[in-house]
Order: sequence, then C-alpha cells, then structure tokens
Amino acid sequence: MPESSLSFTAFVLSLASTAAIHFGDLPDPESGQRSAPNLEGATQMIEILALLDQKTRGNLTAEERQVLEQVLYELRLRFVEAASGGK
Repeated sequence: MPESSLSFTAFVLSLASTAAIHFGDLPDPESGQRSAPNLEGATQMIEILALLDQKTRGNLTAEERQVLEQVLYELRLRFVEAASGGK
C-alpha cells in the first residue's frame, strides 16, 4: 500500500483551516470571500479535533501531539473571542 501524501499534521492543519473559514478569519477557497462567522461550524471542527486528540492519545509522535495541542488551544481561544463578540 503506497504511503499517503497526507500526513497527520497536514490533516490537523486542514481541519484548523476549515475552522478559520467558519470563524470568518480566512476566505472560502472556492469563492475567495470571507463569510460571516459560523460558530456552529467552527465548534464542530473543534469537537472533531478534540475527538482526534482523545482517540490518538499515545499513538502520535511528539511533533504531531504538539501541533494538535497547539491548534486546539488556539481554536478554543479564538472561539471564546468570537463568542464574546471580539475579533
């Protein structure tokens, strides 16, 4: 079976980018437009990453664990800002 070109870190960063699009921080790759914040969509991405964190515990390299933990931390912080009306 050939090795996938998608690494775990790239997968985590892809989910984080999707969350950033939901927050309205990044433009949608298809339209090029920033959308209004969709906190429900962002929450779903955070929950998926948290589930990934829980289910992969003990199976990641130190670098993968660090990336996942950092992404989760930053997205949770961003959610608190967005939910309180900040940018």
